[in-house]
Amino acid sequence: MATWIAIGAIAGYLASLVAGGGMGIVGDIVVGVVGAFIGGWVFRSLGWHAPFAGIAGTITVAFVGAVLLLALLRLVRSGRRRPV
Repeated sequence: MATWIAIGAIAGYLASLVAGGGMGIVGDIVVGVVGAFIGGWVFRSLGWHAPFAGIAGTITVAFVGAVLLLALLRLVRSGRRRPV
């Protein structure tokens, strides 16, 4: 469990630096953990492998998924605003 939190925190924080939209430490952890699932699904679907072995590869896959998640959240949030 602690490993998931650490990986989520690192991946979520790095993704928030790249994609913007930092959500605080708890939000970054959630984005990183959910991003790990999204990244794993994307990598498997495309037949890709993690570019590194071990924790570095896991963080990389989670980071990619977290960036995708933040981009999707930004897209959904921008669609809610209606011009007056």
